[in-house]
Amino acid sequence: MGQTVSQPVTTAQIAAVAIGRNEGARLKACMASLQGKFGRIVYVDSGSTDNSIAIAEAAGAEIVRLAEDRPFTAARGRNAGMAALPEDRIRYVQLLDGDCALQPGWLPAARSFLDAHPDCAVVCGRRRERRPDASVYNRLCDEEWNTPVGQAKTSGGDALVRLDAVRAVGGFRDDLIAGEEPEMCMRLARAGWSVWRIDEEMTLHDAAMTRFSQWWRRSKRSGHAFAEGAFLHGAGPERLKVAELRRTLFWGGALPVVALAGAALVSPWALLLLLAYPAQILRMTIRDGGGRNALVSACFLTLGKLPETLGIAEFHIRRKIGQRSSLIEYK
Repeated sequence: MGQTVSQPVTTAQIAAVAIGRNEGARLKACMASLQGKFGRIVYVDSGSTDNSIAIAEAAGAEIVRLAEDRPFTAARGRNAGMAALPEDRIRYVQLLDGDCALQPGWLPAARSFLDAHPDCAVVCGRRRERRPDASVYNRLCDEEWNTPVGQAKTSGGDALVRLDAVRAVGGFRDDLIAGEEPEMCMRLARAGWSVWRIDEEMTLHDAAMTRFSQWWRRSKRSGHAFAEGAFLHGAGPERLKVAELRRTLFWGGALPVVALAGAALVSPWALLLLLAYPAQILRMTIRDGGGRNALVSACFLTLGKLPETLGIAEFHIRRKIGQRSSLIEYK
């Protein structure tokens, strides 16, 4: 649980843990953004075949190489990075992905927030897409990162965390291939800690997502996260990912199946049920202020229920046959 307010944390007591796999130039930008801001910098590599490790070493980072005896996950990488830090000297840890660069004003603001809020275990800010206009998929990511300011239920992969709080709840679940942040934040909340999103620029993210197939795989990964989160904690008071799971199964599973089966077995008029899709797109477009961008976003958010449903199905099929889930990469 929270601590009493103590002396402000010094730079030497703050570390950065970056994780990555074949990030190349993106990792170089990440490492450059961390220079001179932290007492220690740790880079955790998940089997890169490019020059990522050399880039991190040149930037002065300590290197942790994940063994290949089990699937790589972001959760496993972050845990390994935090495990490499000395318990008696590091109090705060900046977690970030290797395709992100830290914004200049973020660390002072986040550190001050944790100093002033001893019950807060995780603080995050505005993650922005580096090139939102490069593709519709990048813009969708940028919109996704724009979460509400205030007390939150979860953070993303970039956040400043209180190390002793994260360690006290066991860190991230190593076996989750996605959705590890809301799962850990839920356990932190159960232990009496809070999570906050503050109004501060935090990181620049480089999704490099220019193809429909990349967007499809990323959406499929989201569905997998919904399914696994609900399977693990859906029966608890937090109902983790249950709402997302139900929405996805309705729009991506039940509605098209009922419409097509009804048309084949009862009457072609059953296909009129599919008009719910343009109606949903229109509703979302109006809700988001209208205009071309709102319409395109609504179309993709609605279409995304199909790959999300496939991700849900894949999770449960693998679970039934006892097969371990593997990382779903989109780059």
